Amino acid sequence: MKTTTTEYIKKMAQLIPLLGMITMALCTSDVWAQQDSQYTQYMYNTQTINPAYAGSRGVFGLTGLYRNQWIGLDGAPETFNFSLNSPVGELERVGLGLNFTKDQLGPADESTITGDFSYAIPLNDNNVKLAFGIKGGINLLNVDYSILNIYNPDDALQQFNIDDRLTPIVGAGFLLHNDETWYFGMSVPNFLETTHFDDSSVSNATEKAALYTIGGYVFQIADNTKFKPAVLGKFVAGSPAALDFSANFQFYDKFTIGAAYRLDAAFSALAGFKVTDGLFLGYSYDYGIQELANYNSGSHEVFLRFELGGGRTARFLSPRFF
Repeated sequence: MKTTTTEYIKKMAQLIPLLGMITMALCTSDVWAQQDSQYTQYMYNTQTINPAYAGSRGVFGLTGLYRNQWIGLDGAPETFNFSLNSPVGELERVGLGLNFTKDQLGPADESTITGDFSYAIPLNDNNVKLAFGIKGGINLLNVDYSILNIYNPDDALQQFNIDDRLTPIVGAGFLLHNDETWYFGMSVPNFLETTHFDDSSVSNATEKAALYTIGGYVFQIADNTKFKPAVLGKFVAGSPAALDFSANFQFYDKFTIGAAYRLDAAFSALAGFKVTDGLFLGYSYDYGIQELANYNSGSHEVFLRFELGGGRTARFLSPRFF
């Protein structure tokens, strides 16, 4: 029996207090800056920041992303990310995922591996779902001071050689979405504060939790054309909000082209192509608008998603835009 509008409103009203408590918990948990990986194609890589996304596409999926930032700048960031996720069980309410990220920045080499668990609650017969997710894993930071150029012979950093730190990761989030039209989520990928180099009185680097919000809507503007604006926000107490805005057009469920703007940081061009029903390739180029742009030739990002499914789970045959 189809859920009526009145019944749907009642269900949503019952969830408002729960969503409010989750939002308050996320917002009041020492929200400070964390050096998380930065992605221009975040709309296809949501699982890295929000564990509730795991299993939401209804198929087994593998994704890989490579980002080379600030080309031409010595020691610039370089990121590789690999993730997989899948729904579990006949009802597909449980989702499981695995993430691996490797960041290289100057003398610092950082590796992160996390597991994701999500549980989705259907809200009505129109495929509206509310998913909750948790994330757990480890982070390994390796800093090799020997590769630095030391200009001051009395620099205290010369007393160090290699610094290795292994720290735990605990995160959570929720995702409210319709299977094909819209989505909204909030998450904190890691609640735990980490202080690096605390053996030294010379310098400390502290990573603290960051609150992310993400949302998008898919408009069917013509028979073979879809338009999807999306936004990603990263909020840090004591720092300006980091906001990414994007707008993508999809033609014939195969070609995707769009543009993005990172507030006070960069403009981006994005393109994607569905090679087969289960294989999607994406590329983006960032052009910086800060002073640092004078010393590099932009940033490149390549994205690949491969999905497998059968029967009632083969939803990529009617492609989703997120």
